[in-house]
Amino acid sequence: MLKMKKNIKKVTALALASAMALSMAACGGGGEAKSDEAAKDMELTESGYPIVPEGEDLTLTCFTMSMPNVEDFATNDFTKYLEELTGIHIEFQTGGRDDWQDKLNMILASGDYPDIILGVSPDLAKYGVDEQIVIPLDDYLTEDIMPNYMAMYGDQLDQSREADGKIYSLLAENNCYHCEFGRKMWVNTEYLEEMGVEKPTTTQEFYDVCKKFMEWKPDGIAIAGTSIGEGWYGEFEYFLMGSFLLPPSVSYTLTKIHDKMNVTWDGEVKCIATDDRYKEFLKYCKSLYDIGAIYDGDFTQTSEQLKTIVNQADAPVLFLPAGTISDYIDSVSNPELYSKFETITPLEGPDGTRLTSDFKYSLASDGNFCITEACPNVEAALRWVDFFYSETGDLCSQYGADEGKDWVLNPEGKYGLNGEPALYEVLNSYSAEPQNHDWQDVGIRVAPEEYRLGQAVDQDVDLHSAEGLEKLLFQETQNNYEPYKPTPENSDLDMLPQLKVTSDELSEVSTIAVEVEKTINETSVRFITGQEDIDSGWDSYLDALDKAGLPTLLNMYQTAYDRQYGDSAE
Repeated sequence: MLKMKKNIKKVTALALASAMALSMAACGGGGEAKSDEAAKDMELTESGYPIVPEGEDLTLTCFTMSMPNVEDFATNDFTKYLEELTGIHIEFQTGGRDDWQDKLNMILASGDYPDIILGVSPDLAKYGVDEQIVIPLDDYLTEDIMPNYMAMYGDQLDQSREADGKIYSLLAENNCYHCEFGRKMWVNTEYLEEMGVEKPTTTQEFYDVCKKFMEWKPDGIAIAGTSIGEGWYGEFEYFLMGSFLLPPSVSYTLTKIHDKMNVTWDGEVKCIATDDRYKEFLKYCKSLYDIGAIYDGDFTQTSEQLKTIVNQADAPVLFLPAGTISDYIDSVSNPELYSKFETITPLEGPDGTRLTSDFKYSLASDGNFCITEACPNVEAALRWVDFFYSETGDLCSQYGADEGKDWVLNPEGKYGLNGEPALYEVLNSYSAEPQNHDWQDVGIRVAPEEYRLGQAVDQDVDLHSAEGLEKLLFQETQNNYEPYKPTPENSDLDMLPQLKVTSDELSEVSTIAVEVEKTINETSVRFITGQEDIDSGWDSYLDALDKAGLPTLLNMYQTAYDRQYGDSAE
């Protein structure tokens, strides 16, 4: 865990870079490029910063994911600062939130690899264990090379071992309280007031409010949403599913098919999409679709398309699924609309079920930083990324490198989200609008719970201001979501942890997983929209899943689960 205590040691260091070209040739910033052999044999500084001695040049190429609110990694203030600090120039190649995985796979298949991969994870079973394009890091994970990383995760390295027992990536975490319960539903409270209704707490009340809204505002959108897997919890389905059975997590090992898998408390992996309760969930969604509360765009649109709709002049949206309202409405440019949205609790279903997902297994995860066989200097790359594991690394990457202007440590008389004396205060507020000062949520996050809850917040802050976002999310989560996390008392299912699979296992089930996912998602949409009758088509749907290979897929999941966690989930 990150040790940010009252007397936090100041680490003068900063940030990363971005925007690499498809050409992966290493070219120095303004000078003549060093050859790979020269870079490999370069004698680095003994410790600290700079990493590369004065007069030497080292360029590393990096692949990462871009975001709309970061304009240009190459000219970003944080990028420039880190280059000056470390002496390492970074050239970035990026993929968007929707296509980074496809782009990265194409690059790794081309043979023209980036030196490092930051903030997104390649298929480590394939490109690491099997093909060794991504190299093992075991021999480099020492206190001399990565003092900050080893101080945080030295006793947790086993979490990042692949099926062959080797480490191909680094751990990191975004252990924010509101992220653990990220599936939220927001509502325009002004519309509720104008209709004379309260926030719904049951599926029937939710239906009634949506019906009244569509009668009151026929051109409106009662329930907005994105396609499955798009944006940060932008799908409406998983919020509504919690009224019938536990909404699952998402796999970073296979495909999105993991988002239809849970596990019983005694360790049996289950596909929830074959459960009779899933059938009842689909019927409920159809009832909403029939009154116009769910519109067809909810099944296909991207988060950017949804953002455009939400911010239209007539503010057409009543209910909005999102991990944070700031993903869709900016508190600075559109404060009036922003202030109207609050969360509702999970809805109590017909049989009393009322659940929300608890992403307890994904707060600390591997796959955050990898090095390929193309990297000319592995030690330099690891020392470079070790900055993000320093006591101020996350502050710098998120908010900017200027201490005193972007953030301060241990602010006197200030208190954190948890009511304890604050560890730091952010002066450069987060904004969803494009900027070029810092990286915000791009790259790698190293934010344990103590650190996240230690952010200074005015205890009387306006929750609907930019400065009040963290406290707003904390309070909404504490009041409306944590009470409904799965336990053996309220759910027969628990969340499925991330699983490690071998390349042979992955090869066997990859095609099956795609076909199963396609069958589930496409048929579910047909059931909801009435293109196919749920009752008469249910048995055919289950048969189609069997033919697609669901039993084989479940067997692989069970094998991987038992290998990691034993025959029972104790």
